[in-house]
Amino acid sequence: MQIEKTAELNLLWGSLILEELARLGVQHVCMAPGSRSTPLTLAAAKQSKLKQHLHFDERGLGFLALGLAKASQAPVAIITTSGTAVANLYPAIVEAWLTHVPLIVLSGDRPPELLDCGANQAIVQPAMFANYAKQINLPTPDLNLRPEALLTTLDDAVSNQIQPVHINCMYREPLYPSCMSSDFSEYLSSLGNWQHTAHPYCQYAKAHVESAPTTDALARFVHGKGVIVVGTLSPHEQPELIIELAQKLGWPVLTDAQSQLRQHGGAINNIDQLLHQPKAIALLSQAEKVLVFGGRLLSKRLISFLAEQRWKSYWQVLPHQQRLDPSHSAKQVWLSSLSTFAALPWPRSSEANWATALIEQNDKLALLFEQQIDQGEFGEAQVLRSIAYQTDQQLFIGNSLPVRLYDMFAPITANSASIFTNRGASGIDGLLATACGIAAHKKLPTTLVIGDISQLHDLNSLAIAAKSSGPMVIVILNNDGGNIFNLLPVPDEKLRSNYYRLAHGFEFGYAAAMFGITYNRCDDIVGFNEIYRDAISFDGPSIIEVCVAQDQASNQIAQIATWIKQS
Repeated sequence: MQIEKTAELNLLWGSLILEELARLGVQHVCMAPGSRSTPLTLAAAKQSKLKQHLHFDERGLGFLALGLAKASQAPVAIITTSGTAVANLYPAIVEAWLTHVPLIVLSGDRPPELLDCGANQAIVQPAMFANYAKQINLPTPDLNLRPEALLTTLDDAVSNQIQPVHINCMYREPLYPSCMSSDFSEYLSSLGNWQHTAHPYCQYAKAHVESAPTTDALARFVHGKGVIVVGTLSPHEQPELIIELAQKLGWPVLTDAQSQLRQHGGAINNIDQLLHQPKAIALLSQAEKVLVFGGRLLSKRLISFLAEQRWKSYWQVLPHQQRLDPSHSAKQVWLSSLSTFAALPWPRSSEANWATALIEQNDKLALLFEQQIDQGEFGEAQVLRSIAYQTDQQLFIGNSLPVRLYDMFAPITANSASIFTNRGASGIDGLLATACGIAAHKKLPTTLVIGDISQLHDLNSLAIAAKSSGPMVIVILNNDGGNIFNLLPVPDEKLRSNYYRLAHGFEFGYAAAMFGITYNRCDDIVGFNEIYRDAISFDGPSIIEVCVAQDQASNQIAQIATWIKQS
């Protein structure tokens, strides 16, 4: 009887899995085509609680899921078939693991008897992602395995999980049921009320770890000259509370590109460039205490400042335990939400407003950037600053040079965009797909700023972008190669050109045409601003290609650094 119902039982297990994942908070399911994953695909197709996203390329699919999870702050399911289809998810899984994003991979797999025997599209899939995903290896569906055992396995694996989970699902053929409504009522009878509720079979309480200093410890910590450093935070963590805390303490806030506060008027925004300036360095060297929110800082100068300063007290606040300090400094790590920690009964520092001169120096740099970038030659920093002046949007900043330009030169504004990056492994793959996922969750206006090499890496994801129904602007900074290497001490120019920069000579107009996406090319800031205003208000995808000389950005960075050092 079980053999006759193999396909139907496969589908039933797939349906139980997708239903339970929906009850566990999954809102989106991303799928790539394939036969061995048919039980999962058919189950997802009839699952009304999950929004479906399809793409032919598993690598892009994984990053699409990453973006959806970042935007929704909820786990996202990914369905792939067997073989190298699963392996193509690896870059996105690595990024998700390092940045604590809950992706749930559901991989279709061959049964044990078809492994290691030359069967088609069969590889060893358990532990595929090594330490980058929690692994659950399900057996082939069997009527002797009770459905409640399947549900409790899922509940335990997914509840309170903040990193990827890989659920490997072995299926025997046939995979395509002849009847979609086989009677499994007796098999499901042990589930009781689960079939008539909307809750997971096992409901786990939210894991909630909060540690906090005593009132006396707070008083001792704020005694002296201190700074607040803000690393990577999501828009959902209420980072603006740090500004209120800083005003209460009387300490300056030094902001990273990924802090959501990089453009805030109440922060020391230009810290990366201020650390070129002897006066600023001398002033900051007086700091005795540091309070760090988040982690994964971008600026090497800010990282060096933290590592080299002789701190009397070093506190770091993180939402969950992890080691985020490549300098391995001695510190007290508090596990707490930002909002809870900021709401503690902080007294005013005994050295309040000790670094007010830093505000004046920060403002002088802001004026310098307006004069030398906004009113200067057309280039990458000018374009990025122009985009950053826009409000009420989501801004995804690509790796390599774009995010560094934002960290160095972003303007101070009354309001700023929600900032997203992929800075876990800091790869240049999957950036467009991730941005598409962020845009797709609520269809909010979204801009991606991406380099030409990064866009070439993710060309397939233009197929995802083409389906965007909300404003989705892809700004490609085309400097004809990996020109971040202009900033690095490569021994000579021939080596830099032949082995690092790799000029390609490509433009993206024909790629845009292939995928049916509106395309414009700009070579001046007036034209760019006009095109960008139209694109960000258009309900659909647009590509704006900015073509600049190979050394424009690197020369400008060097020139501005020289002016700052001499000021």
